[in-house]
Amino acid sequence: MADHKLPPADGPRSDQTQLRVGRLVKAHGLKGAIKVELYTDEPEKRFVPGAVFTLQVPTASKWHGKTLELTELRWYNAHAVGFFKGVDDRSEAETLIKAILWVSQDPKQLPEEEDAWYDHQLVGLDAVRDGVKVGLVARVDHLPAQDLLAIKTADGEVLVPFVKAIVPEVDLAAGTLTLTPPIGLFEELPDDDDDEPVAESDGEPQTEPEPEPEPQSGSADGDETPAR
Repeated sequence: MADHKLPPADGPRSDQTQLRVGRLVKAHGLKGAIKVELYTDEPEKRFVPGAVFTLQVPTASKWHGKTLELTELRWYNAHAVGFFKGVDDRSEAETLIKAILWVSQDPKQLPEEEDAWYDHQLVGLDAVRDGVKVGLVARVDHLPAQDLLAIKTADGEVLVPFVKAIVPEVDLAAGTLTLTPPIGLFEELPDDDDDEPVAESDGEPQTEPEPEPEPQSGSADGDETPAR
């Protein structure tokens, strides 16, 4: 399997970083269109006509070391479909399948959305709990349900849901993020000794004896009403 890496020759300037914004997943139609799996919350900003992407492809690919220019992004059944300069038919589109799309970004620029950060701004931050460093952010995992911060600790890796209740503060200037995790996320809970197993007796399970029937009220002995 060939290595996947960004081409070093025409990479970003030293004052820029690279953001992964999408992946080309499947040819669409016969005119070179390609379905795009979006890795950005800002497709209206990243996927505009004229946007140029750096490609992450195998070194053996004809596209290695090249860039790709978007001419149009359309939506079909809630799926993003891209049209690119120089990709005019299905055969050419299929040579780009699985390519990762990257864009240059000022590392100091924050997303426009409030309380949002790019992955590269979170990776490397110290994870602090109750004023004590417990690890550092190794990476950010983007899952369908939620984002997870992979915190590298002395005892291994801990996946922390990136939600306000557990990560109430991110301080880029201080290089830290504050954690208020639930008990047991970063440590093993002690066994509860009070929960002792109930001893079972040998043989058939025993049942309680049935109570003696009480005499029926409202009738004297021997004066039962005959059934009709």
